[in-house]
Amino acid sequence: MGIPAWVWFTVAAVAGVAGFALLATDRAQRTARNRERRRWAALRGWQFEETDHVLPTRWESGAIAYYGAGVAKDVVAGSTFTADGRRQVYVLDHETSGKVNSVLVGVRCRRALPVVVELWLPSVPFQRDQMPDLLGPVGSRYAFVSELPAARKLITPDLVDAAEEIGADVTVVWLEDDWVLAAAPPGSTPARLERLLRDLGELADVVDPFDADDEADVGAEVHRPQFGRKP
Repeated sequence: MGIPAWVWFTVAAVAGVAGFALLATDRAQRTARNRERRRWAALRGWQFEETDHVLPTRWESGAIAYYGAGVAKDVVAGSTFTADGRRQVYVLDHETSGKVNSVLVGVRCRRALPVVVELWLPSVPFQRDQMPDLLGPVGSRYAFVSELPAARKLITPDLVDAAEEIGADVTVVWLEDDWVLAAAPPGSTPARLERLLRDLGELADVVDPFDADDEADVGAEVHRPQFGRKP
């Protein structure tokens, strides 16, 4: 005996309503996060952009290598003070395949670092096709680096201490070119992102300390935010 057509119609209707409800809920959450991020940017006097397709391509390691370049959503750009002076910052939702996988937070250094260092939580399945060399444990994380000798010089006890302060909700912290970056959970609140910016600022101060020649510029904004452009 076949199933009546009205049964199939009812199942399809229920599925359609459920799908619409999920879509509406996701859109509402996305809109709420957008407004929250926008208000936060305005409060700090920072720039806000809803979408940027080029910005994620300025980095190649860490979460970008793991998830792919993707698209930057709800992007905040500005500058913040660290103990050594003012540094440029970015905060963005990193979206790939239509899904936000993390919130990327970056603090810019004044000079490029000689090596890429990725610090992954051991609980993360961080293996990928082209993985940097394994250096070993660095505090509670595992370090993967582009060049072992240069990384050993860079990873000091002060760097380990600064990295340990970042928190176990951040899957990866990495140093690339003239940036210190981290991948926070999707939906991280502005309060959590503020703390993460402070922690990354401390890490940037460790790997990129200002010297006497920089003192005259400490009170000035070092970099002008430029959405979608590589430096």
